[in-house]
Amino acid sequence: MRFTVPDYFHNLTTGNGVGSGFGDVAIGVKQQLGPARGFDVSVIAFLSCPTGASTVSSGGYDPGLQVPWSRALSANWTAAGMFSVYWPTQGRTRNVTGEFTFLFDRQLTKPWDAFIEYAGDFPEAGGPRHLLHFGTALKIANQQQIDFHVGVGLSSAAVDHLIGIGYSFRLQAIRR
Repeated sequence: MRFTVPDYFHNLTTGNGVGSGFGDVAIGVKQQLGPARGFDVSVIAFLSCPTGASTVSSGGYDPGLQVPWSRALSANWTAAGMFSVYWPTQGRTRNVTGEFTFLFDRQLTKPWDAFIEYAGDFPEAGGPRHLLHFGTALKIANQQQIDFHVGVGLSSAAVDHLIGIGYSFRLQAIRR
């Protein structure tokens, strides 16, 4: 089971906070499919529920399907990515969106890594959104991490830039 708590989005380009607020909650499941031939592969199915701010939320129940994968290239380098399909609500219709990501991750020390990532969104309506994304994460405990990341849009439909900080933790109910 997966439970995604809302992110907070703040739009710095407007003085009145339009486009700012908490996003939606999502619930879902993840199933590990690999390792297979050196690749770790899983599938994630989820449903985003319209709990966020009206300026951020789609206002609909939005399903998504993700297939993340990774492969160790050496003791310190990993290649990874994800193939995804989302069905976001836009107005009174859905805008089916495919997404492809590819990244290289470098383990700097045991708890600290850095990455560079390309992400491409390809919506049914609207232009493609290409993004170059850089970041770092520090594991502060076995199942907790803090992260910092920046991104720059590579196409006219993408955001110009983004900056993010985060804290993540994992609760594991079933131990193998």
